Amino acid sequence: MNWDRIEGNWKQIKGKAKVQWGKLTDDDLDVVAGNRQQLAGKIQERYGIEKDEAEKQVDAWGKSADDKWFN
Repeated sequence: MNWDRIEGNWKQIKGKAKVQWGKLTDDDLDVVAGNRQQLAGKIQERYGIEKDEAEKQVDAWGKSADDKWFN
């Protein structure tokens, strides 16, 4: 999935991020606003994982996005 589409529809799909990473708060997700780098940073911070692992998780999550997410 094109990350620009995720970012552009962030308000619509941020609930999917909340399901994936339950430790992220609504405020975290509002600050992230679909920015891939910021999302990885928040995941790294909340879960205490390495930057590379957080980025892998974000990449996998983005790749799992399909048109059903945007309905």
